[in-house]
Amino acid sequence: MKHESVWDYPRPPAIERVDWHLVVEHAGRKLADSTRGIRILETSHPPCFYFPPDDVDFERLLPSPTRTFCEWKGQARYWHLQADGGLIEDVAWSYPDPVDDMIRDFVSFYAGRVDACFVDGERVQAQEGDFYGGWILSWVRGPFKGGPGTRGW
Repeated sequence: MKHESVWDYPRPPAIERVDWHLVVEHAGRKLADSTRGIRILETSHPPCFYFPPDDVDFERLLPSPTRTFCEWKGQARYWHLQADGGLIEDVAWSYPDPVDDMIRDFVSFYAGRVDACFVDGERVQAQEGDFYGGWILSWVRGPFKGGPGTRGW
Protein backbone atom coordinates (compact mmCIF):
# COMPACT_ATOMS: atom_id res chain seq x y z
CA MET A 1 0.00 0.00 0.00
CA LYS A 2 1.11 3.53 -0.76
CA HIS A 3 2.10 5.81 2.15
CA GLU A 4 3.05 9.49 2.16
CA SER A 5 4.11 11.74 5.01
CA VAL A 6 3.13 15.38 4.84
CA TRP A 7 6.55 16.12 6.29
CA ASP A 8 8.09 14.93 3.02
CA TYR A 9 5.99 17.39 1.01
CA PRO A 10 7.95 20.45 -0.19
CA ARG A 11 7.81 24.14 0.52
CA PRO A 12 7.01 25.91 -1.72
CA PRO A 13 4.27 23.39 -2.47
CA ALA A 14 4.31 20.91 -5.34
CA ILE A 15 1.45 20.97 -7.83
CA GLU A 16 0.63 17.79 -9.71
CA ARG A 17 -2.09 16.55 -12.00
CA VAL A 18 -3.93 13.41 -10.93
CA ASP A 19 -6.28 11.14 -12.85
CA TRP A 20 -7.89 9.79 -9.68
CA HIS A 21 -11.68 9.97 -9.40
CA LEU A 22 -12.44 13.00 -7.20
CA VAL A 23 -16.00 13.63 -5.98
CA VAL A 24 -17.65 16.21 -3.73
CA GLU A 25 -21.25 15.56 -2.59
CA HIS A 26 -23.82 17.49 -0.62
CA ALA A 27 -27.49 16.74 0.03
CA GLY A 28 -27.46 13.76 -2.32
CA ARG A 29 -26.05 15.70 -5.28
CA LYS A 30 -22.59 15.93 -6.73
CA LEU A 31 -21.03 19.39 -6.54
CA ALA A 32 -17.88 18.28 -8.35
CA ASP A 33 -16.80 15.10 -10.16
CA SER A 34 -13.57 14.73 -12.08
CA THR A 35 -10.71 12.53 -13.20
CA ARG A 36 -8.77 15.63 -14.32
CA GLY A 37 -7.87 17.06 -10.94
CA ILE A 38 -4.84 18.64 -9.38
CA ARG A 39 -3.42 18.10 -5.93
CA ILE A 40 -1.20 20.51 -4.06
CA LEU A 41 1.32 19.06 -1.63
CA GLU A 42 2.65 21.39 1.05
CA THR A 43 4.77 20.61 4.09
CA SER A 44 2.64 19.74 7.16
CA HIS A 45 -0.68 19.75 5.23
CA PRO A 46 -2.76 16.92 3.85
CA PRO A 47 -3.19 17.40 0.09
CA CYS A 48 -5.72 19.88 -1.28
CA PHE A 49 -7.52 18.61 -4.36
CA TYR A 50 -8.67 20.98 -7.10
CA PHE A 51 -11.29 20.44 -9.81
CA PRO A 52 -11.29 21.97 -13.29
CA PRO A 53 -14.15 24.51 -13.43
CA ASP A 54 -15.94 22.48 -16.13
CA ASP A 55 -16.27 19.62 -13.62
CA VAL A 56 -17.91 21.76 -10.90
CA ASP A 57 -21.67 22.34 -10.62
CA PHE A 58 -21.85 26.09 -9.98
CA GLU A 59 -25.68 26.02 -9.89
CA ARG A 60 -25.71 26.05 -6.06
CA LEU A 61 -22.49 27.99 -5.50
CA LEU A 62 -22.73 31.73 -4.85
CA PRO A 63 -19.79 34.15 -4.94
CA SER A 64 -18.50 35.09 -1.49
CA PRO A 65 -16.81 38.38 -0.60
CA THR A 66 -14.11 36.42 1.27
CA ARG A 67 -10.56 36.74 -0.03
CA THR A 68 -7.38 35.26 1.40
CA PHE A 69 -3.77 35.40 0.30
CA CYS A 70 -1.20 32.62 0.07
CA GLU A 71 2.40 33.54 -0.68
CA TRP A 72 2.75 30.38 -2.80
CA LYS A 73 -0.55 30.47 -4.71
CA GLY A 74 -1.83 34.05 -4.73
CA GLN A 75 -5.18 35.59 -3.80
CA ALA A 76 -8.08 33.16 -3.37
CA ARG A 77 -11.75 33.86 -3.96
CA TYR A 78 -14.51 31.82 -2.28
CA TRP A 79 -18.02 30.48 -2.85
CA HIS A 80 -20.92 29.83 -0.50
CA LEU A 81 -23.17 26.80 -0.97
CA GLN A 82 -26.92 27.38 -1.20
CA ALA A 83 -28.18 24.26 0.59
CA ASP A 84 -31.73 23.23 1.49
CA GLY A 85 -31.09 24.20 5.12
CA GLY A 86 -29.65 27.61 4.23
CA LEU A 87 -26.36 29.11 3.20
CA ILE A 88 -23.11 27.32 4.05
CA GLU A 89 -20.38 29.93 3.93
CA ASP A 90 -17.07 29.64 2.11
CA VAL A 91 -17.38 26.01 0.99
CA ALA A 92 -14.97 26.31 -1.94
CA TRP A 93 -12.16 28.49 -3.24
CA SER A 94 -10.02 29.07 -6.31
CA TYR A 95 -7.24 31.29 -7.59
CA PRO A 96 -8.33 33.50 -10.52
CA ASP A 97 -4.84 34.98 -10.93
CA PRO A 98 -2.46 32.43 -9.35
CA VAL A 99 1.30 32.46 -9.05
CA ASP A 100 1.31 29.17 -11.04
CA ASP A 101 -1.05 29.26 -14.03
CA MET A 102 -1.61 25.49 -13.75
CA ILE A 103 -4.23 26.04 -11.00
CA ARG A 104 -5.98 29.03 -12.59
CA ASP A 105 -9.72 28.84 -11.77
CA PHE A 106 -9.48 25.23 -10.48
CA VAL A 107 -11.81 24.84 -7.49
CA SER A 108 -11.12 23.18 -4.14
CA PHE A 109 -13.65 22.29 -1.44
CA TYR A 110 -13.47 22.13 2.34
CA ALA A 111 -14.29 18.49 3.12
CA GLY A 112 -15.72 19.48 6.51
CA ARG A 113 -18.28 21.89 5.04
CA VAL A 114 -19.97 19.45 2.65
CA ASP A 115 -21.47 16.01 3.26
CA ALA A 116 -18.68 13.96 1.69
CA CYS A 117 -15.55 14.05 -0.47
CA PHE A 118 -13.95 11.04 -2.12
CA VAL A 119 -10.67 10.12 -3.80
CA ASP A 120 -10.98 6.93 -5.88
CA GLY A 121 -13.91 5.86 -3.71
CA GLU A 122 -12.20 6.50 -0.37
CA ARG A 123 -14.09 8.95 1.80
CA VAL A 124 -11.68 11.60 3.06
CA GLN A 125 -11.45 13.20 6.48
CA ALA A 126 -11.33 16.97 6.71
CA GLN A 127 -8.20 18.72 7.88
CA GLU A 128 -8.74 20.03 11.39
CA GLY A 129 -9.37 23.75 11.93
CA ASP A 130 -11.29 26.35 10.00
CA PHE A 131 -8.66 27.75 7.62
CA TYR A 132 -6.84 24.95 5.78
CA GLY A 133 -8.71 22.69 3.37
CA GLY A 134 -6.66 19.50 3.09
CA TRP A 135 -8.19 16.08 2.54
CA ILE A 136 -6.86 13.31 4.79
CA LEU A 137 -6.63 9.88 3.20
CA SER A 138 -5.77 6.56 4.88
CA TRP A 139 -2.32 6.52 3.27
CA VAL A 140 -1.35 10.11 4.15
CA ARG A 141 0.48 10.45 7.47
CA GLY A 142 0.77 13.46 9.78
CA PRO A 143 0.83 15.10 12.21
CA PHE A 144 -1.13 17.70 10.27
CA LYS A 145 -1.19 21.45 10.64
CA GLY A 146 -4.60 22.94 11.36
CA GLY A 147 -5.56 21.92 14.87
CA PRO A 148 -5.23 24.08 17.98
CA GLY A 149 -1.68 25.31 18.51
CA THR A 150 -0.44 24.44 15.00
CA ARG A 151 -1.08 27.69 13.12
CA GLY A 152 2.54 28.81 13.52
CA TRP A 153 4.10 25.58 12.23
